[in-house]
Amino acid sequence: MKPCFNDNCQVLPTLALLMVGAISRLIVGMTVRMPKWFVRWVSRRYVAGSSLDDAVKVMKRLEKEGACFTVDVLGEEISTMEEATYFLEEYQRLIDAIIENNLPSNISIKPTAFGLLIDRELAMKNIEQLVQKAAEHDMFVRLDMEDHRVTEDTIQVVFDLHAKGITNVGCVLQGRLHRTLDDIARFEKTLGPDTDFRICKGIYLEPEEMAYTSRQDIIDATNRCIDAMIASGSYVGIASHDHPVINHSLQALSDAGMKPNQEDPRANAGKSRHLKGPGYEFQLLLGVRGPLRRKLAKDGHMTRVYIPYGEKWYEYSIRRLRENPTIGTQVAKAFLMPWTNRP
Repeated sequence: MKPCFNDNCQVLPTLALLMVGAISRLIVGMTVRMPKWFVRWVSRRYVAGSSLDDAVKVMKRLEKEGACFTVDVLGEEISTMEEATYFLEEYQRLIDAIIENNLPSNISIKPTAFGLLIDRELAMKNIEQLVQKAAEHDMFVRLDMEDHRVTEDTIQVVFDLHAKGITNVGCVLQGRLHRTLDDIARFEKTLGPDTDFRICKGIYLEPEEMAYTSRQDIIDATNRCIDAMIASGSYVGIASHDHPVINHSLQALSDAGMKPNQEDPRANAGKSRHLKGPGYEFQLLLGVRGPLRRKLAKDGHMTRVYIPYGEKWYEYSIRRLRENPTIGTQVAKAFLMPWTNRP
């Protein structure tokens, strides 16, 4: 029987649904006026906390549910290279904590937090230092994709590191961008089976000449990218909470003969990786659609939870609400019906 992850599978009270929509619009419209205590209350489901200890506690709890993790120190574009030192040192502490606590986790970094928009050469030096430290522990590093200003530079950082023999690194590609299918082909040509993607729709609102803007177009484009990644032999981290993307991915994986708990059957696939799935995994944000994550894990699929933490929790929370109004729906639903969306 074909798996079903469909919103219609959940029966929600009509009155509650109406209230969810109303509160969602209210939450997004009031982001500027929200008191900090309320933002903290809202964000505690989606942000592990302000400290590394907070992130470790969340991972220890969710590990019992069969999840693995990727951890992000909150913060991105910096104004001086001195700020990059904080991120380098905090990520080094994070790697040490992951090893010390024997947690099934890798790390995700934003290149602009290391100075990519200020001094590319120095940013590259910082990133390389961190990725090499991670490599000493057989730990993978994901370069998060930010807005279109740094798409090309982020991809080039991955290419440059692989050219130096540092291969425990990959980046995120965004389904909404028109260029992404071409980028997948570039990775296949340049890195071959060493390519390791995360594919997501993308949260950054880009101009129409660069990106799809309607929900259906973005979903369709993301699904085409997933198909291309699977066909290329790449490792594919499918980062989505959308049922049409999840259902499409499950069918595409099945068509390729890729199943949980068995070796990747693709002839052009790369070698197996530490703390990775059989050529693919599903990735979800902390606190979003926990029942979906648990269902995927129960069916044997590797599921990875994106764990953000750090002193910039407030800025992260406000920006996510502004840039992605659908989060307002998730917040409203969690507020009114917390049993539907445990972290």
